[in-house]
Formats: sequence, C-alpha cells, structure tokens
Amino acid sequence: MSDEPKLLNDKMEGPRSLFALTSLSIAVGILTGLVAASFRLFLHRADIWRTYFIVRAHSWGVPGFLLVVLSIALIASLAAWIVSRFAPDASGSGIPYVEHQLRVGWFGNPVSIIIVKFFGGLLAIGGGLALGREGPTVQMGSGIGQLIGRAFRRNQNECRVFLAAGAGAGLATAFNAPIAGAIFVLEELVGSFHIAVTGATLGASASAICVSSVFLGQSPDFRVPALGFLGFGMFPASFVLGVLMGLLGVTYNHSILAALNLSSRFRLFHGSVRAAVIGAFVGIVGWFAPQLIGSGDNVTQYVLDGKILLGALAYDFFLRFFLGPVSYATRAPGGLFAPMLTVGAQVGTLFFMFCAHFFPYLNATPQHFAIVGIAAFFAAVVRAPVTGIILAVELTGSFSLFLPMLVAAFAAVAIASLLKDPPIYESLSETRYF
Repeated sequence: MSDEPKLLNDKMEGPRSLFALTSLSIAVGILTGLVAASFRLFLHRADIWRTYFIVRAHSWGVPGFLLVVLSIALIASLAAWIVSRFAPDASGSGIPYVEHQLRVGWFGNPVSIIIVKFFGGLLAIGGGLALGREGPTVQMGSGIGQLIGRAFRRNQNECRVFLAAGAGAGLATAFNAPIAGAIFVLEELVGSFHIAVTGATLGASASAICVSSVFLGQSPDFRVPALGFLGFGMFPASFVLGVLMGLLGVTYNHSILAALNLSSRFRLFHGSVRAAVIGAFVGIVGWFAPQLIGSGDNVTQYVLDGKILLGALAYDFFLRFFLGPVSYATRAPGGLFAPMLTVGAQVGTLFFMFCAHFFPYLNATPQHFAIVGIAAFFAAVVRAPVTGIILAVELTGSFSLFLPMLVAAFAAVAIASLLKDPPIYESLSETRYF
C-alpha cells in the first residue's frame, strides 16, 4: 500500500481546512440523502408493482408465465444495456470502483454514472434481480461528493474526502444506518480514522439521514421485538455460528467470482443477452416464489419474525444463497449487502433450530441468532466486522447482542483468513469486476 497516494496531505489538517471540509460535507449529505431516499421510494413501489403483476399473471396460465419470464428478462437486459451504452463504470456494486477511485483519483463522468446508476438500479433491482440498493446509493453518493468538490474548486485530495463522505452518506441512507455508513468508509474504503475523513463522513452521513428521514421515517428498517441480554451460554453457540459463517462466507465469495467468470466465458453473448438469460431464470423463480426475488428485504423481515418453518427456511436459503451471485453476474447496477443480510439471517435462524433441538434449555430466540448471523456473515464476506456489527444493530434496533456478535464476527473473520480467502471487494477489484 506504500505506493498508493495518500488520501490527505499535511496542508489539509489546519482548522480552516477542516472546517471547510466538514461544512461542505453537509451539502454532500443533503444531496445524497435526497437522491438515495428517492431511489429507495421508487424501489419500494417497484417491488409492490412487480409482486402484483406476478400474482395477477397467475390467473392467465401459461401465457402469464411466459409474460412474467420475458418481462423480467427484458428488464434485466435493458438495465445491462443502459450501463454498457452510457456508463460502463456504473456496472455491478460500485463499491470496488469507489475504492479504486480513492486510491488513484477520480475517472469517469460522475453525472452519467449517477443517472445510469439510479435508473439502471431501479430496473435491475425493481425488476427482480437479487441485488442490493446500497451499491447504487454508495456510488451515487461518491459521484455527488466529487461534483461538490469540483464545484467549490477543491484540490484532488479534498475531492477524495468528499468522495468518501458521499459514499458513507449513500450507505447510511440505504439502510437508515448513519453510524454504519461512516464506519464502513473508515474501516473498508479508507482504512484509517484520519480526523478530516472522519469529520466529513460523519457530517455527510448525519445530514443525509436527516433529509432521508423526512421521506422514509426514523424507524429501523426491520421490525424486531425487544430482545433481552443473554448469558455466557450464548457465547459458545455464537462462536460455532461464527465458524460456520466463515466457511459459508468463503463459499459465497467463490460463488460470486465463479458466476462472473462463467458468464464472461460466453463471449458470443452480448452483455445484454447474458443479462436477459439470467433475468429469465429469475423470472422462473419469481413465478413460483415471488417473495424470493428482488433485494430480499421482505424475506429478511419474514425470517426475523421467527415464524417460518424449517423446510421452507432451508428451501428459501438454498435459492437466495445462489440467486445473489447469479444476479450479480449480469453486471447490472446493484449491490451485495442486502442479499448478504438475507442469507445471514436465514443461516442464523437455521442454526437456532438446530441448537433448540439438541440444547432445548438455551435461553435465546430465533431473532437472537438471526441478528448475530447477519453480523457474522457480513464480517466473513466483506471482512469489515465492525461495520457488520453496527449495521446489524442499526437495522434491527437491537442493542443487547454486542458481545455475541463480537464473538461470532471474530470467529467468522478468523476462519475466512485461515482459509486465505480475500475479502470480496478486494477480489472484485483485482479481477476488475467493478
């Protein structure tokens, strides 16, 4: 890392420079909050319309089935075509692209990236691909940060600070999680807690949440009943769950890369054709299980409700585990976080069912293990354990599980590291799958 340019230089550490950076970061957060909140609202409407369309199409029999499959295939193809035609840098998650920009400096047109990420993400995620909204909002936020830096004639290093701050604001708005948004920037994107970056990121995340809460409300994204503190008996189970999540996280990373590599081998297929084929597969899944396609928020909430049966949960887990990597292979705009949250909650609940059968006196609920599973799986895949823990807490409003999550996240990261599996965004950057 020594050959990479510094994010900040010594001339930027004076009080006036810090004040200017943090003040402008508020503008970055306000604009990012507006854009990201609009994105979330449109996605919510798209989920409702897609589900209604699929349910309605069932009354039409075979023509309805063909219409659903062809419609989702066409939407996925259009999302991929928009990216390849107008802004290739807007493909995929966007987070590896932002990490690369922080190292080498901005390249590409931020306006076209923001527009393509917005509408391409609406098509891809709203159309049913198992992708997350945080990828588009992070990249749109970074683009807004770059535009603010240019508009106020800040130097290259200062523009990078705004880029990082906008990315944090985008993640904060995606999940109504301001602290997780800031921590993700410092832990994953920047890799340091420099005071200027910290101040700008916190300012942008806070202002973004203030704006987005007007449209989205202030409640956590997932409704979870109040959970009590657990005794030390939870710690061994959390450690075992963390080990399992470490193994599954490595498998998930390999699945994403395998899906991308496999899709790249079909060079006879244009990107939009490849996306159409994958979209058709998603359409078939959606015909039989409309609730399982899309970002997965409804699936995660259903799991957190703790009312799903073992057979249905195992079936849903199997589909969602592979549907995310397959959807990502389209290169359409969409992230990895939301699908990971679903898988983590599902595995945590499955593990609880196992423990409840063999250890009936364990003082825990399915929600306890589901939330711990979210944090541990995120830590295993992304290798950002602090972000995973804070994100799980802010998403569910559960503050009683810090110690079990620490144990599980430690075990998950340790296992993934022992297996010498790099974090997913590092792998995507090295293979240039932005």
